[in-house]
Order: sequence, then structure tokens, then C-alpha cells
Amino acid sequence: MLYQDTVESEVLVHKPWFLAAIFAIVLAAFVMVNLTGTAMGELMRPVIGDPVKSGLYGRFAIAFVIAILFCVNLVLIGFAPLKLQIRIVWFELLILFIAFVKIFNLSLPFIWDKLPILIGQGAVTTLYVSAISLVFASSLAIAAAIAKLSSNGFAYGIASFYTSFFRGLPLLIQLYLVYLGLPQLGIAIDAVPSGIITLSLCFGAYMTEIFRSGIASIDRGQWEASRSLGFGFGLTMRRIILPQAFPVIIPPMGNMFIAMLKDSSLVSVLGVWELTFLARTIGQPTFQHMEMLITAAIIYWIMSVCLELVQGRIERHYAKSKVR
Repeated sequence: MLYQDTVESEVLVHKPWFLAAIFAIVLAAFVMVNLTGTAMGELMRPVIGDPVKSGLYGRFAIAFVIAILFCVNLVLIGFAPLKLQIRIVWFELLILFIAFVKIFNLSLPFIWDKLPILIGQGAVTTLYVSAISLVFASSLAIAAAIAKLSSNGFAYGIASFYTSFFRGLPLLIQLYLVYLGLPQLGIAIDAVPSGIITLSLCFGAYMTEIFRSGIASIDRGQWEASRSLGFGFGLTMRRIILPQAFPVIIPPMGNMFIAMLKDSSLVSVLGVWELTFLARTIGQPTFQHMEMLITAAIIYWIMSVCLELVQGRIERHYAKSKVR
């Protein structure tokens, strides 16, 4: 199937109509963007003259060259094997990202000076809050999923109300309700526990449907067989149902943890010294916001990539065990 998709992709890339459409789209996009002050504009100076004064002709000429280069690059990549294509595209996009970042003229000494506190304090706090929240959210999700699969109307009503309510409110509102609302009832909770409680409740509601669908995917005969062997409900779930449901649950669970890792940045509004809060606070006195924000963004990205790799290894492990 993968080979067939690769062959179809190569054929599509080398279709004249496809290349013409891509060329027209890229040309139109870059004509609308003012490129006369860029490095490409300086390279095109022999053709367009002074880039600043070249006007529409200069923009069109630069866009034409970029569109030609883009299409040639696309055709050449199409001849490479699939894995090499992916690596080339990643490399090219990274080069473009670095070129984009260089536009801001960032102060590298300032970044290197503040990087240890961003990682040692900010990233560690972010991972701590996210990991603790994931544990509590998973516990809530399993309980709510079982309730939604039961024939008990009371349990189903509580679980369905819980998922509807917490999936229906913005996470920021939930943070304010816990951190600012509960003290009016005499329940004062610190910033970090408030963030963990809110993330657990919110993501537990989303993860409930993941666990519910994973458990529901197991054939009903598994339950009946466990009853015939005299297994109780807890033993059946722990030894029979959940191990078979994990291959279905793990991919969306990994996505939810990555989403929780990023949404944990919202606890910065409570004054928690996590990555986003530190990036904003450190950059504010010297107005070097972009240095800290871009650095924080890259740290978030690296952590997400690491989680994706871990998720991929777990999925492959369960796939191999299933084949055996």
C-alpha cells in the first residue's frame, strides 16, 4: 500500500497540469507579497534594477524565479525514495525556518544566558504539571468511560454531564473558576494545584471518549468468557479488557498528552513559573520578547517531538506483540 501511494505521488508530481497549477499558485502568492526588500530582491538587482523602486515588475520577476525554483525542487524530490523525500523536505523547511528567525536579528548571547533557567525551571515545571495532570486525567477518564458504558442511569448521567460540561467550557475559564472562584467559597488553592486540577478535569473529559471507544472496541464475548471463568469486574478490566484496548487508546492518548503539554502554558496566567511565564517575564525588562518567545517555542517543539517518538515506539511495540 505504501509503495502504491509512493508511485501515485511520483506520477502526480511529474504531471504537467499539476506542476502548472503549483507554479501558478506560488507565483500568485509571491506576487501579492512585497519581496523587493528581501535578499532575493538584491540577488535579482541586475534584472529588476533597484529592488525598492522596481514595483510590480520587480515583484513579478522575483515571484517568477521563486516559482520556477519551487517547481524544479518539487520535481527533483519526486525522483528520490520516500524516506529520502521526507528528510529533504524537513531539511529545507528547517533552513527556511532559520532564515525566517534571522529576520528578527535575535541576540544569541542573551538567549544562551537565559536558556538554563528556561529549561531548568520552565520546561521542568511544564513537564511536571503535565505529567501529574495526565495521571489524574487518565484515572477520571477510565472511571467516566466505565460509567458511560454501564447500564446504570445514575452513573451514566453523572459521566455524560461531566464530559459535556468540561468539554464545553474554555480551559482558561475553567482555570479562573478554580483559582479565583473557589476562594469565594472559602476554598483557597495555590496556583500549581489549581492548574493541575483544571487540566485533569478538562482533559479527563476529552480522554473519557478515548477510553470509552477503546473499551467498546473489545468484543462482547471477552466479557462473557471472563464471567464464565469467575473473574470479577476489576480483574476482567485489568487482565483482559484494558490490555487489548491499549493499542486503540495509545495513539489518541499520545496526542492528548502533547496537547496538554502545550495547553499547560495557560497556567502562566496564574503566575506559575512554567515555560511561557518565564519567557514572557525574562524578555519584558529589556524588551527582548522575540528572543525568549522563539526560544520557548523551540523548547515546546523539541518536547513534543520527543513525545511523538516515544508514542511511535510504544505503538510499534504493541503492533509487534499483536503480530506474535
